[in-house]
Amino acid sequence: MAAAPPPSTPGGSQPPPPLQYSALLQHLVGEQRRPRVWDPNTFGGIPSPPKSKEQKMVERAMESCAFKAALACVGGFVLGGAFGIFTAGIDTNVGFDPKDPYRTPTAKEVLKDMGQRGISYAKNFAIVGAMFSCTECVVESYRGKSDWRNSVISGCITGGAIGFRAGMKAGMIGCGGFAAFSAAIDYYLR
Repeated sequence: MAAAPPPSTPGGSQPPPPLQYSALLQHLVGEQRRPRVWDPNTFGGIPSPPKSKEQKMVERAMESCAFKAALACVGGFVLGGAFGIFTAGIDTNVGFDPKDPYRTPTAKEVLKDMGQRGISYAKNFAIVGAMFSCTECVVESYRGKSDWRNSVISGCITGGAIGFRAGMKAGMIGCGGFAAFSAAIDYYLR
C-alpha cells in the first residue's frame, strides 16, 4: 500500500515543515543562544551622551590599584578610629592605674586613653584595608576576572600575612578566617 501524498494547498505550495522543538530550544537556552546586549536607548531609556576625555581619565584613575588602596587605607583609618574610640568608651579599664586601683581617673586621662586606642585601631585598620585592597587588585589583574574568588584569595593572602608573624599555624588560621569573612561579605554584597 502506497503512502498518500501530503495534501496540497490551493496555491499548489507545500505546507510548512513541522516545528522542531529541540532546534527551538537550542536557540532559546542551548549552545546556539546569543547573549543579549541591553542598550537602554533601544528600549526608550535615558540616553547617555558619549563620555568626554576628562570623564574617561577620572574613571581610569578611580579604577586604578593606587586609588583603591588609598581609599581603603583612608576608610580603614576612619573606621578603625571610630571603632577604637567606641571600644575605649565602653571599656571599664580606661584610665585605670594599676598602682592605685581605688583612684578614679580624670576626664583628661580617660580622653587621652580613648585617643590612644583610637589611633592604634585606626593604624591597624588602615594597614589591613590597604593590604587587602592591593592584593585584591593584583589578583584581579593576574586572573583577568572580577568575581568572588578574587576577594577570597586576597583575604587568604592578607590574613595569612598578618597571622604569619605569630607562626605557621596562626598564618593558616588567619588565611582561613579572612578568606571566609571575605567570602561572606562578597556573598552579602553581590
